[in-house]
Amino acid sequence: MRDQPPYLPPPEDVLEIGAPEQFAALSHPLRQRLLFALGRRSATTSQLAAQLDAKKGNVAHHLKALRDAGLVHIAETRQVRGGTEQYYQRTARQMFVAEPQAAGTAAMLAAVAQELDRSPAETHLTLRHLRLSPAKARELGEALARLVDEAEEETEDQPLHGVLVAFYRQAVPTSTTSSA
Repeated sequence: MRDQPPYLPPPEDVLEIGAPEQFAALSHPLRQRLLFALGRRSATTSQLAAQLDAKKGNVAHHLKALRDAGLVHIAETRQVRGGTEQYYQRTARQMFVAEPQAAGTAAMLAAVAQELDRSPAETHLTLRHLRLSPAKARELGEALARLVDEAEEETEDQPLHGVLVAFYRQAVPTSTTSSA
């Protein structure tokens, strides 16, 4: 029998990441991979350890850090062999980082690199720099977000694909030499 804890709110649709403890929690690639793994359904520590080929103790430690930061919660519990099995779930379907910080971005990219290495199928990775007017840049950003949001199929029997979208304005280089 599964018990739904009464004190937990239902998962949000979108969670904006902004608190320092959330950035700290996102600074480790295994935590990123745990969030990826929990993207579709809840799972136990043992299930996550097997799925990610990680040690159960490491997974439990990193789940605690994610839980303390409010990024995952215990969605349900089940009594098994005299103990309680806990199922973890992300607190939101989508997580949006409004102002990315270097440590969290580095961890996210490292986690994506690990996922790319483990992919059984051909992957696609492109980096381009485009000259765009502010209006065209806004239009492209909105189109990318819409494309990703609309691409999802609602069937559980299809393979899971990862998508990372980064769209940013490149910083203007500053000259270290002065003109004479």
